[in-house]
Amino acid sequence: MTWEAWFTIGVVALCFGLMASNRPADVTLVGGITLLLVTGILTPAEALGGLANEGVVTVGVLYVVVTGLRETGAIDWMLGPVLGQPRSLAGAQARMMAPVAAMSAFLNNTPVVAMFIPAVVDWTRKYRLPVSRLMIPLSYASIAGGTCTLIGTSTNLVVNGLLLEQGWEPGIGMFELAWIGIPVTLLTFGYLILLGPLLLPDRKPAITPSGDLRRYVVEMEVEVAGALCGKTVEEAGLRHLPGLFLVGIERDGRVLAAVPPGEPLYGNDLLMFAGIVDSIVDLRKIRGLRPATDQVNKVRASEEQRTHIEAVVSNSCPLAGKSIREGRFRTIYNAAVIAVARNGARIAEKPGDIVLRPGDTLLLEAHPDFVVRHRNSRDFYLVSRLPGSSPPKHDRALRAIAILAAMVLVVATGWLSMLEAALLAAGMMIITRCTTGRTARRSVDWRVLIVIAASFGIGNAMESTGAAAAIAGGLISLSGGVVWTALAAIFTVTAVITALATNNTAAVLMFPVALATAQSIEAAFLPFVITVMVAASASYATPIGYQTNLMVYGPGGYRFTDYVRVGLPLTVAVCAITVAIVPLVWTP
Repeated sequence: MTWEAWFTIGVVALCFGLMASNRPADVTLVGGITLLLVTGILTPAEALGGLANEGVVTVGVLYVVVTGLRETGAIDWMLGPVLGQPRSLAGAQARMMAPVAAMSAFLNNTPVVAMFIPAVVDWTRKYRLPVSRLMIPLSYASIAGGTCTLIGTSTNLVVNGLLLEQGWEPGIGMFELAWIGIPVTLLTFGYLILLGPLLLPDRKPAITPSGDLRRYVVEMEVEVAGALCGKTVEEAGLRHLPGLFLVGIERDGRVLAAVPPGEPLYGNDLLMFAGIVDSIVDLRKIRGLRPATDQVNKVRASEEQRTHIEAVVSNSCPLAGKSIREGRFRTIYNAAVIAVARNGARIAEKPGDIVLRPGDTLLLEAHPDFVVRHRNSRDFYLVSRLPGSSPPKHDRALRAIAILAAMVLVVATGWLSMLEAALLAAGMMIITRCTTGRTARRSVDWRVLIVIAASFGIGNAMESTGAAAAIAGGLISLSGGVVWTALAAIFTVTAVITALATNNTAAVLMFPVALATAQSIEAAFLPFVITVMVAASASYATPIGYQTNLMVYGPGGYRFTDYVRVGLPLTVAVCAITVAIVPLVWTP
């Protein structure tokens, strides 16, 4: 190998070592790209080519599409019944992985994971599940599901195209890969459900609900003919919000205390809750519930412009000593009081009847400029906006779902590419006001995009310097001419290159190596090609090997070593099942 190849391997090893010691992945990989650039191993075009890569841009645009779904509450509409109410962690993993794998078999898994991430985060918070034990299974299920069909992943299509160029007609059938894809998917499910509790990290957030001293009291009203009418308290999911307690229900002038889980809900029921701020804000996002106070609708701001704001009453506030209703809070401040917290204690009165005291913390629904206007006001000690707390636009949820369905349809039928369809869908989300341009810009996770783009640059260096080919040739030479051993070597090398570069790069590099290996031992080449397909897709051992692994890296609170600990044994198991099944189905 040339010095450039050795230097590239050294840079890759250094990056892996730094990420394994919990250094930020984006900073580490950009540093690696810088070393390869200044030494002349990569040209600027090669180093920065990932920024213009269609897959990277598609991931960025899909964040905007998902924002439109989240802002309208459409994600809960679609995935709430699918995810349901789990009875255990294993049940939660199964409920989530099954639809993810099924959808990923026919759709690009990037939008599938992008759509599920916010839903799973909310789901875990609602049912008090550790999100770190569900995000890796989310990514792995999408990867495994993609191995079941020809269109399940771009890698399968790339390899099939290479086969057609070799004159092998008619190529691989749509469901031919199910012979190996379904066993791989079942293996992935069983592995994560049985061994997940031992291998997946169990990380709790730094601040738990029990540690929050701001205990608010809020009154919500069940909408007439709304989504919650006829459901019981438990079916409506109102018993499982962490840090929240349903104090009672007021119905036709009667107050029901100690509400049982089987109590049905009716239109105009007034529900009194006490709890922490995050859960109170979550109540505002539930379709079929609205603040009981009519002052919200009188705030001079459209619903999409409103946000939740916390303000602490000062001793010089003119409303101190008066009830919220008597003091005409909404008229004076153009803000509606949603809930009140007082020294961690629960207040028995309805929000409108609460007499304000200095030190009370108010949860307001108002225009964002309330913060600017009252930040230095003598009426409040502290004013702060709660990020991501704008009330959902439930009336536009069907628009968002229709846009998503249209995006999936045009991609599935081949009318448009994934990037083209995603760009149109993102534009429609903004045009139809499912989200705003400002929110769309803030929704993009630039760290994920930087890591993916940098991975492409490092992959270019591995390919252009011959480092990847040298690694492949060295490992293949150890196969000894036995079919099963050769298949295991092909799988191992492809998986290693996928971990170091990308799945499509690994597939393109290993395709000619697979053909040459088959010819050298006088065996049929199709089993080797199928092995390359599976190995290039089954990238479990590192976060940078597959973009869905990177997408769940932040939301799951993971470290680089988490993927090695969970993914490496799974990769070995997938290798074993692939080597065992492929020669039986596609006779060498």
